[in-house]
Amino acid sequence: MGFTKTTEQASHYNHLEKMSINELLTNINTEDKTVPEAVENAIPQIETLITQVVTKLNKGGRLFYMGAGTSGRLGIVDASECPPTFGVSHDLVIGLIAGGDTAIRKAVEFAEDSTDQGWKDLLSHNITNKDVVIGIAASGTTPYVINALEQCNKKDIITGCITCNEGSPLSKTARFPIVVTVGPEFVTGSSRMKAGTAQKLVLNMISTATMIKLGKVKGNKMVDMQLSNNKLVDRGVRMIMDELSINNETAAKLLQQFGSVRNAINNYGAKKN
Repeated sequence: MGFTKTTEQASHYNHLEKMSINELLTNINTEDKTVPEAVENAIPQIETLITQVVTKLNKGGRLFYMGAGTSGRLGIVDASECPPTFGVSHDLVIGLIAGGDTAIRKAVEFAEDSTDQGWKDLLSHNITNKDVVIGIAASGTTPYVINALEQCNKKDIITGCITCNEGSPLSKTARFPIVVTVGPEFVTGSSRMKAGTAQKLVLNMISTATMIKLGKVKGNKMVDMQLSNNKLVDRGVRMIMDELSINNETAAKLLQQFGSVRNAINNYGAKKN
């Protein structure tokens, strides 16, 4: 393919089946420690893409993640956590996976090899040039993702990617590529390991930094989070107590009255003034 596919290169370790459990864990951990440094090296690329995402979302656009297998599942996880964490609409960040929702739990054979389904999936969401599409593929060779991004480029839709192979077709297709080179996996070719960890770290950066720049965090608190269980209600109460320097009972009443941490803080401040 004209590039070095480091995610498929032989592991630095051999005879894994002869290792003790402690040796396995120690060696896996040794490899995992290299991932944050690889992500750090990609921060300039990550910043450039996030700048594009923030600009588009501030103008009413949406963010799409799309991938296959582990990469697709990681995108769906990140997208699905944005509404409860930041109180945004479920259609602001959308995760798409080759093979559809069935593929979230079970592998759908050859779904990632489709050269037209990725674009069809985007069309089903009425994709426009107001949106941003980020393709996720450790290998950087997934047809489902690459061909969708090629169509996006033709339609002047901002494209980015997260991949772990320098010079891959995906990194050459995306206008704003992120390449995190983590090297060979502990188990040869098992890109759910270091490559998957790297993708998760980058996704955390993209969604978190974007939501902060969209005003969904106050100070260091998730003031727009959905209060969907008792743990989150308790967290909301503590946030209000800390922000307003009030007792638990007063904070709980404010949260119940106004329905969100942000509204409770803002309305309390208005009353005090």
